[in-house]
Amino acid sequence: MSASTVVDQDASGAFAERMLGALNEASLVIMTSVGHRTGLFDALDANPDTTSMELAEAANLNERYVREWLAAMTTGRVVEFAPATGRYRLPPEHAVWLTRRASPDNLAVAAQFIPVTATVEDDIVHAFRNGGGVPYERYARFHEVMAEESAQTVGSVLFTHILPLVPGLEERLEQGIRVADLGCGRGASLLALARRFPQSSFTGYDFSADTVEYARARAADEGADNLTYEVRDLTTFDADATPESFDFITTFDAVHDQADPLALLTGIRRALAEDGIYLMQDIAGSSHVHENLEHPGGTFLYTVSCMHCMPVSLEQGGEGLGTLWGEQKARELLEAAGFESVEISQLEHDPFNAYYVVRP
Repeated sequence: MSASTVVDQDASGAFAERMLGALNEASLVIMTSVGHRTGLFDALDANPDTTSMELAEAANLNERYVREWLAAMTTGRVVEFAPATGRYRLPPEHAVWLTRRASPDNLAVAAQFIPVTATVEDDIVHAFRNGGGVPYERYARFHEVMAEESAQTVGSVLFTHILPLVPGLEERLEQGIRVADLGCGRGASLLALARRFPQSSFTGYDFSADTVEYARARAADEGADNLTYEVRDLTTFDADATPESFDFITTFDAVHDQADPLALLTGIRRALAEDGIYLMQDIAGSSHVHENLEHPGGTFLYTVSCMHCMPVSLEQGGEGLGTLWGEQKARELLEAAGFESVEISQLEHDPFNAYYVVRP
């Protein structure tokens, strides 16, 4: 800082307070993830007036850790504490955003993305200095967390809100059509569709052998014989896709972190029947950072982008579009892929995602 620089002390002090608040809030997010994974929020919900020992016993956890977690939740103003009785309470106004019964509004699910992506901080710092990216396999639990998040945003409203975005689609599914989900992960949504519409055939593709194995095992357990999963790298899908092989294709939060998003979209256009429909769920937002200043999850989404979506694409020699590639870029790539009709919707329960109904 030069000698001529004048510092506004009030503004500087306010910024310091903001950053201290950010440290507290970031810590609260980590503890929120812990509370979700250990079932502590659900135990508090079921035992609304409890001591740390009673809560630990109800959740089958170590009391000393539970007590410290409760201290963080209390100072974070999430849990209420009565010093006179030594008892804790999760207010019902908080429980409707933090418990499993609150799904699809359980924000504790999304809190897991912060500690999960933080595990690769060393890799990201190395990439900052040397370029390149981070491979999928470095992200422990990422597919597990994505599956849980997808169950909230997609699975919970698949039949009530998402399929109705395409008039007449359910009737076609009942009669029997060919469906593919690209980047299917653990395949829960595709399995739900296969169970609901036995006359249709379903195929799921994913880059991860572990997730495909998980999806196959679950489909086998449920006897879904109209459903198959394949390990497939979608980087060259534009050349590999069989023309007009599917009537309905979906991608759920899967395009922006591909090595070559345009190749994937071009392949989808190639694989889609002329009267087919492509449904793309991806992050809602603008391609321009200044237009995302008021986005309710802007900083969170750019952070997840920097820590996961961008580096996994760059690791494959890809574009690294990032999570907030935005509506403008999405429209540009869909047009370049050969699509002519694009309709965009958002669902009330899901401010983070946009749903693109796309036709040839």
